[in-house]
Amino acid sequence: MTTFLTALLLMLSQPVDGNTASKSNENSVIDAADQAFKSLHYEKADSLYNVMIQDGKESAALYWKLARLNISVAEAIPPAEREKRMPWYSKAVDYGRKAVQLDDSNASAHTWLAAALALKADRIGAKEKLNRAAEIKRELDRALELNPNDDVAWSMLGSYNFEVSKIGWFNRFMGGTFVGQMPKGSREEAEKNFKKAISLNPRVIRHYHELALLYIEEDRKQEALNALRMAATKPVLMKSDARRLNEIRRLITRLSKELEGK
Repeated sequence: MTTFLTALLLMLSQPVDGNTASKSNENSVIDAADQAFKSLHYEKADSLYNVMIQDGKESAALYWKLARLNISVAEAIPPAEREKRMPWYSKAVDYGRKAVQLDDSNASAHTWLAAALALKADRIGAKEKLNRAAEIKRELDRALELNPNDDVAWSMLGSYNFEVSKIGWFNRFMGGTFVGQMPKGSREEAEKNFKKAISLNPRVIRHYHELALLYIEEDRKQEALNALRMAATKPVLMKSDARRLNEIRRLITRLSKELEGK
């Protein structure tokens, strides 16, 4: 026993390797930034993530987390204030591209690049959606190839298929003059995608909300109401969830009245 204690004390008394200490410090900063993000302290998270960049500690994980953060900040801004949202979406796209550039095998890098591209295009208009469609789909396919259990990628794929199912009118409006291949997507696929996302992570408000919006579009009011009621029971994981919950409550009230009136 004495020999063991002596050896242990000698081991603990050895100086810590510089690389080990540096790595430990790096991990502690990332952990603190991640915790700040989860606690909805976005400014603190941004500062901590950027400390890593300033110290030259770049990685795909760091940049996709910055993409996610900037998307979250943008989504927390009221939709009517589009001009305030756009710089955040643009930064998210840049960070997403950097993450993919650093590590093409990082599934989350592809997921959040796709999310940034899709959300930015959605706020610009139908033509931009068409221009970005192929890249968004490619990034989502790559993300799910690398990680089939990525609920965010499935949810974004649902949004992609839902949006694509609605933009056929644009080609007709343009008189068939759109140059390029029209993207393919359907509401049936979108519904499957949203349900897959829910099965993988049933705590996320967005998954239920977006599925409900699809049901409303198809006049499937009871199914929409069921999805919205489920969404209303879920925790606020991002600042934008608070805004979604306000809309969800309004929709629940409206659909309840409409169904009662039948």
